[in-house]
Amino acid sequence: MANSPDSAAQNVIPMYELKWSHAEKTVARRAFDLALGKELEALLQEAKGRAARIEEPSELWDLESWLTERRREIDRRYDYRYSILPLVFAQLLRDGRLTEDDLHGLGQEKLDLIRRASAI
Repeated sequence: MANSPDSAAQNVIPMYELKWSHAEKTVARRAFDLALGKELEALLQEAKGRAARIEEPSELWDLESWLTERRREIDRRYDYRYSILPLVFAQLLRDGRLTEDDLHGLGQEKLDLIRRASAI
């Protein structure tokens, strides 16, 4: 059957084989930077609030630990390797850091992959 789920799965390009045009790379970089900027702005606001509430010297080290953990989380989440970028975008869509409009200009196969992965 030409339209069976198995034939559709056979037409899926493995993520690591996706080719990125120059225009898609520009769109991807813009979307990635937008999401990272939102994340860092939210972190900055939260860090300022936490710092303003510090009353004891020991709370400085709590703030430092919290910031270190947040940095590790951000470094893990924001990985700009093209081989995994669709999964990064899928997670950012789920988290509300990006919208599908932010990804306008990516090829249909990439958008389909991002949509499928964000639904999981």
